[in-house]
Amino acid sequence: MAKKYTIGVVGNPNCGKTTLFNALTGAKQRVGNWPGVTVERKVGAYVHGGTAYDVVDLPGTYSLDVTNEDVSLDEKIARDFVHAGEADLIVNIVDASNLERNLYLTAQLIEMRQPMIVALNMVDVAQAMGTTLDVDGIARHLGCPVVPVVAIKADGIGALKAAIAMAVRERPVPEAAIPYDGALEGAMARLLPALSALPAGSGDARWLAARLLEGDDLARRAAPPSVVPEATLEALRDGLPDDVDILLADGRYAFANGVAQATARRKAQIARNVSDRIDRVVLNRAAGIPIFLVVMYLMFMFTINIGGAFIDFFDLFTGALFVDGFGALLAAMGTPELLTILLANGIGGGIQVVATFIPVIAFLYLFLSVLEDSGYMARAAFVMDRSMRAVGLPGKSFVPLIVGFGCNVPAIMATRTLEHHRDRIMTIVMAPFMSCGARLPVYALFAAAFFPIGGQNVVFGLYLIGIAVAVLTGLVMKNTILQGEATPFVMELPPYHMPTLKGVLIRVWERTMAFVVRAGKIIVPMVLVLNVLNTLGTDGTFGNEDSDSSVLSAVGRTIAPAFSPMGLDAENWPAAVGIFTGVLAKEAVVGTLDSMYTAMAEADAADGAAEAEEPFSLAAGLAEAFATIPANLADAMGTWGDPLGLSVGDVADQQTAAEEQEVATGTFGAMAARFDGAAGAFAYLLFILLYFPCTAALAAVYRESNMGWTLFVAGWTTGIGYVAGTIFYQAAIFARAPAVSATWIALMLGLFTATVLGLRWWGLREIDRALGVAES
Repeated sequence: MAKKYTIGVVGNPNCGKTTLFNALTGAKQRVGNWPGVTVERKVGAYVHGGTAYDVVDLPGTYSLDVTNEDVSLDEKIARDFVHAGEADLIVNIVDASNLERNLYLTAQLIEMRQPMIVALNMVDVAQAMGTTLDVDGIARHLGCPVVPVVAIKADGIGALKAAIAMAVRERPVPEAAIPYDGALEGAMARLLPALSALPAGSGDARWLAARLLEGDDLARRAAPPSVVPEATLEALRDGLPDDVDILLADGRYAFANGVAQATARRKAQIARNVSDRIDRVVLNRAAGIPIFLVVMYLMFMFTINIGGAFIDFFDLFTGALFVDGFGALLAAMGTPELLTILLANGIGGGIQVVATFIPVIAFLYLFLSVLEDSGYMARAAFVMDRSMRAVGLPGKSFVPLIVGFGCNVPAIMATRTLEHHRDRIMTIVMAPFMSCGARLPVYALFAAAFFPIGGQNVVFGLYLIGIAVAVLTGLVMKNTILQGEATPFVMELPPYHMPTLKGVLIRVWERTMAFVVRAGKIIVPMVLVLNVLNTLGTDGTFGNEDSDSSVLSAVGRTIAPAFSPMGLDAENWPAAVGIFTGVLAKEAVVGTLDSMYTAMAEADAADGAAEAEEPFSLAAGLAEAFATIPANLADAMGTWGDPLGLSVGDVADQQTAAEEQEVATGTFGAMAARFDGAAGAFAYLLFILLYFPCTAALAAVYRESNMGWTLFVAGWTTGIGYVAGTIFYQAAIFARAPAVSATWIALMLGLFTATVLGLRWWGLREIDRALGVAES
């Protein structure tokens, strides 16, 4: 095969860039990080005419106005990629329905003089708005090829691939010139002789001149003071009628306006479109937040009820293959019992636990992807802007927090799109309280064991509590160590779109597989270690599964007393072990609980009447797995008619109620026997919701801030979780021992108050120190 070419895709947010990227590359995509940073780098591939192409999906950005390091990292990555010439060709995606605004970025790309073509996307939307575009005229004004496409329908993709194939050979550099103010043009001309002598790869001389005058660090590295003295730049700036950035922006906007006026014709009056009519309701001050809460509630209903209906299938299917089936195979081969425990129960059991995450996580990502592609996510940020300002943050901060519902790691990484350091740090501190998808299987397990009727309401309540604690954290930060006002919030509202099935499925597949791989790396070894510790006795012997003499039991009993104010006693040591393993990854909590309680349930059953063990049958196990799907879906459909869980079933007879709630036997029964009822279970869930972020999230905090903030996040989240869990449990059992409960509640409230006062003192001290530095 001939040479492989690299194509860089550049465009504004919400211009259809990712949709076009998916249309070009399909499922042939890989995800990594940009060198030196944790921003996601997505690369796809396709073959056209026997030639291979790598397509790099650059972060969406409105401009390339990067003058120093204290800017949006997405802008810097896009600018550096284009300037470095890493791509053989730049494909600039332009939203045809917002031509003039999108052409500002196009003007900046033209200034950089890199080989480029323009993909004019959403031409159907422009036509629906009454806009007629002269595509050939746009190409003449820009001086580069322009290809009209409708990425969401894959219209024009073949023509775009053909244009790319031609362009990588001809390397068309845009010929358009961006005229600036006369004084600025003169200043740039003074610099051109020195800059033209720079080695190839330094950048276009005219672009370098403009960027040097604006104070761009990258341009200064390409043209150091030995080439262009700083005094020369200052003298040239002093002779200009206005700031350099304003003069440059005026020239680009004038260019964009001129192209749009010459090539786009609109009807005299444009009727209110569908997006405007929907926004009158969705963005209404009175209806916006209730609609947002309804959407979030539907997401949890969809995830828990429909996604949860497939948990049994994945559990039984992988159990039959990797645990029972693999164990039977090892037994038939005469494998020692310890090795069977390690391989079947350890590794196989870990795979089984990871597999049970797949339906819930996939359905969560499915719902989130539909919200993102439809355009509602941007509206959610605007709806919450007023509420976010109350805690001193712009509405734009709400977008990373929403991402946190899927995973806290990308949520923390997404804070780099915020322009101000204070906003980024405050959002980072709040993000771990957004309940990520890894916690959802834990909620589902406890909902089935303790809240089988209306369990989705308990889960929904936990998510709301997480949001409330995040808001509380923001208020504390705003009034203590991160004092200041929110920056103005300006964000584009994209038109509503019908999400494409292909685009949504690709995104769900990528996110789910990334989650499963990341979770599997933690859970499978964790379950293996837990099984070893569970069978290894404190005296060094094996065969001590779920006994008081196992090492795991000793570890759990050692940890458990610290959580007794939340209702955990020494007999419930698996819950304490789950807290410990959850520090490594929240996914490991459910792996620990499921592994330990299942083994306990089996041990409890063995203490009763022994039943003849049936020989293992793979066919029977798989058939049982598939049989659960229609039955569980039928049950799930029934819950939609009673979304608030008002029906509590027959509770007069405990045996009947236990059978209806399916907690009398198995794992649920073992849990119910060891937690102090619903109060103890919910206190435990509160702690799991709020405490120490997983190691991956904490590493992201460190990468995006520093060690001090990392330690603060770890301590603050764990402290809040302990205080909340203790106060709830003691309040729930207040009638049992009022004096003891009142003491614990007062102690926790006092601890929280003292912490806030300490932070307030620290914040005032830092302000005084900053003022002292400024005065000196």
